[in-house]
Amino acid sequence: MSKSDSSSNDKLSKPPSEWRSLITPDRYAVLFENSTERAFSNDFNDEKRTGMFICAACHLPLFTSKAKFESGTGWPSFTEPIQGNIKKKRDFKLVLPRTEYHCRRCGGHQGHVFSDGPQPTGQRWCNNGLALEFIPEGEPLPKQRD
Repeated sequence: MSKSDSSSNDKLSKPPSEWRSLITPDRYAVLFENSTERAFSNDFNDEKRTGMFICAACHLPLFTSKAKFESGTGWPSFTEPIQGNIKKKRDFKLVLPRTEYHCRRCGGHQGHVFSDGPQPTGQRWCNNGLALEFIPEGEPLPKQRD
């Protein structure tokens, strides 16, 4: 699967009402209200097929299945994102600082990155399954939303 062209990677600016019309309420809560789904509540935790994980809001590819691993946490976890498609920021919601990450295009909240993952990166990109869609290898990626 190829990386998207730069014109479709431009930052999106949609009002909340438009996002609400495009995605389900539970996805909206995770992506745009920084909610977190319950552990072990999403099928992507057990997804083993080869393919691409994309942002559920704007369809930007975020992770390949090659980067996915079983972390035991109950959320889909990855060793690294697709370069250039994630933005990070510090999160102090639980008092201790964490690194929160978002889709670079739409700003949708994906999850948090921790330093307890496997090699080669040592990172665990812990993602909400509701914030993702999975496209199996051999199927075309959906058009990124404008």
